[in-house]
Amino acid sequence: MEKKVETPEEREHKLRLLICDIGRNLFNKEYIAANDGNISARLSESEVLATPTGVSKGYLEPHMLVKVNLAGDILEAHEDYRPSTEVKMHLRVYRALPGMGGVVHAHPPFATAFAIKGEPLDKMMMPESVIAMGDIPVAQYGTPSTEEVPDSLEPFFGKKSAVLLESHGAITWGKDVMAAYMNMERLEYTAKLTFLTRMIDGERELSPKRIEELVALRSFYGM
Repeated sequence: MEKKVETPEEREHKLRLLICDIGRNLFNKEYIAANDGNISARLSESEVLATPTGVSKGYLEPHMLVKVNLAGDILEAHEDYRPSTEVKMHLRVYRALPGMGGVVHAHPPFATAFAIKGEPLDKMMMPESVIAMGDIPVAQYGTPSTEEVPDSLEPFFGKKSAVLLESHGAITWGKDVMAAYMNMERLEYTAKLTFLTRMIDGERELSPKRIEELVALRSFYGM
């Protein structure tokens, strides 16, 4: 039986639904509050779907998403919906990393606490975190909605997929928007475990030999 080829319209609709699902997950996990955070996904080589400004990501509907090009020009927007001014950092990721297909910005509480403190999550304590994430750095503070924030990410392109934003929150990216979302979950889980182990005076890194073994597994797991 011949496999049906997905049309561009069908792909876009599925992607819109997925972004809405991710928005609800971020909201329900309390990674964002009110209308905080933003999500985007690469639709084509030059088009990006992004969440609108002023809307709770827990109550997104597919028609609310806006379509922009890599320069930030609005290609398609329903009624009064406009992209967040923070889409700048999403677009910087896409321009710098053509292989990336999704970006998530949120304020997960444990990770954001470390971002406010200005402390990276650089202790290699758990195998899964070492394999999937490695250390998570802190990008230098920039005023939200300005080019300072995208500029602060430049040193990490091609090296990291998750970054704390000093005094702001966190941003993650991945080969698609689901990968970007899972990186946000991993980042917050790492921050939470770091906090909890410190509470019981149990923060303890793996040995250099074990860390080296885990890093070698990254390519095996497609990281």
